[in-house]
Amino acid sequence: MTTKKTAPAAKATTIVADDPEDQKGRLKDLGGSQSDRWNNVLANQAMQALWMKNSSPEERDKQLNATIAALTGIGPKDELEGMMAAQLIAAHSSAMECYRRAMIGEQTFEGRRENLAQANKLSRTFTTLLEALNRHRGKGQQKVTVEHVHVHAGGQAVVGMVTKPPGQPGGGVRNNLEEQPHAKQITHAPEPAVPCPDASRDAVPVTRDGERPLPDARRQRAGRAQEQ
Repeated sequence: MTTKKTAPAAKATTIVADDPEDQKGRLKDLGGSQSDRWNNVLANQAMQALWMKNSSPEERDKQLNATIAALTGIGPKDELEGMMAAQLIAAHSSAMECYRRAMIGEQTFEGRRENLAQANKLSRTFTTLLEALNRHRGKGQQKVTVEHVHVHAGGQAVVGMVTKPPGQPGGGVRNNLEEQPHAKQITHAPEPAVPCPDASRDAVPVTRDGERPLPDARRQRAGRAQEQ
């Protein structure tokens, strides 16, 4: 007769949320969180992603200190930025290791090509993470604020970024404005009002482009009209 052994009962694990001892944020510069446990875990994950197999104890300490300095330099403001910062460090470390292996003199052609291909993918991943971090911080957004716009009769106002269609040389706002013959500058110089012959009516305001002088031909015609 065999006796059946019973498995020991699993101990219950208690997780405390919003622990006052944890919400001090002393390591917030590393993980962007008010929770020091999260910041500590994130920093350890970034350090464990480093390649330190052949490093001496002194080099290992330098790499660990450099990782902490990199997280502090990135300066995550919240948990999402902390995760992206750790992945940036991991992607950079992995890419540099692939580049190093590709440059080994005894490396085969297939091995060098594979390492360079992996390094290229990791570099693209690094760029994608960096763009995501900038978008999260609002650096990738462009905001155009227009307070006052004055457009003369027959003119066209261009506000914001203007790009040329594909296949045409050049680009930018300046070239597009030059190709529009009826476009005028938004800013204008104020002109004095022309007095009206009838004193009971208000003066008639005149608006024109202050940067372009009146042609000589018009001046001559105006002088002849006064002589007559």
